[in-house]
Amino acid sequence: MTSIKDVASRAGVSVATVSRVLNDHPAVRPGTRTRVLSAVTALGYRPNAVARSLRTHQTHTLGLVISDVLNPFFTELARAVEDAARERGYSVVIGNADERAELQEHHVRTLLERRIDGLLVSPTDGGNAVIRDAAAAGTPMVFVDRWIRGLDVPVVHADGRAAVHDLVAHLHELGHRRLAIIGGPSETTTGDERVAAFRAALKAHGMPLPPEYTGQGDFQTESGRRATAAFLDLPEPPDVVFAADNLMALGAMDELRHRGMRVPHDIALAAFDDIPWFLHTDPPITAIAQPTGELGHRAVEALIDIVEGRIAESVTLTARLVTRRSCGESEGNGR
Repeated sequence: MTSIKDVASRAGVSVATVSRVLNDHPAVRPGTRTRVLSAVTALGYRPNAVARSLRTHQTHTLGLVISDVLNPFFTELARAVEDAARERGYSVVIGNADERAELQEHHVRTLLERRIDGLLVSPTDGGNAVIRDAAAAGTPMVFVDRWIRGLDVPVVHADGRAAVHDLVAHLHELGHRRLAIIGGPSETTTGDERVAAFRAALKAHGMPLPPEYTGQGDFQTESGRRATAAFLDLPEPPDVVFAADNLMALGAMDELRHRGMRVPHDIALAAFDDIPWFLHTDPPITAIAQPTGELGHRAVEALIDIVEGRIAESVTLTARLVTRRSCGESEGNGR
């Protein structure tokens, strides 16, 4: 069966250019349009269901599929996306995947059927077929925070590796030597990379990461509670629990309080994805902060560039460590 990639190869253009021709996009040069249409005729290409869902006229509507609307990080990200889109004259329709691949697929299909102009996605996994089909069909798309490896789709994210190294150096300086992590799903890029960064940072300081100090979470509260309970039941529990997102940190806090343990007197706690209420916990939580607002704005800018026929590049921002008092820091910390 002839694919859109076959048409692109025969015409000597990108898949995105073929999609623009099929959707009568005004930014395509006449000569390019002629080559693509000739290739379509010669190969007998017929757009598949995903390609047919692409708009023929702009609706000035963008789709956003986020991993979990209850996660304060994604709530703030969605707000930033809406603000940035509104500034550019676009509206946003949001779908909440709830960290479930089947819900993500449902929302992506629904948004495409609504003939949105472009799609922002923070994938829940690394192999979603409908997203891959949409990308292959030339759907204007940008990944934000997370991405799917191997797809030619711009990515807007924050690199947290340096901040994780800063955190481990900070913990080492405070005298902590037994450090554990609650990681996210390994099939997500953020879940995989945060554990890898933590492991590398420990190695740089001559500290091991035993298998029993690596908890498997799913970026949701209950998994943070379960992983923390497993750490605390070890013959030699860790000095520090580092949760790779804020909801798992909340679960860790719940388990510690359930057992009557005090942070940081009995055990230290740190988190990835700083959120405003971390400043108001007792003690305030040391965390890695992402530039969430800028992520949302830059993702919208990239997507609108694609929608309006311009080239969009991936954007990498930088996360930073915010030290407070949950790891045994002095009373002066807590900003």
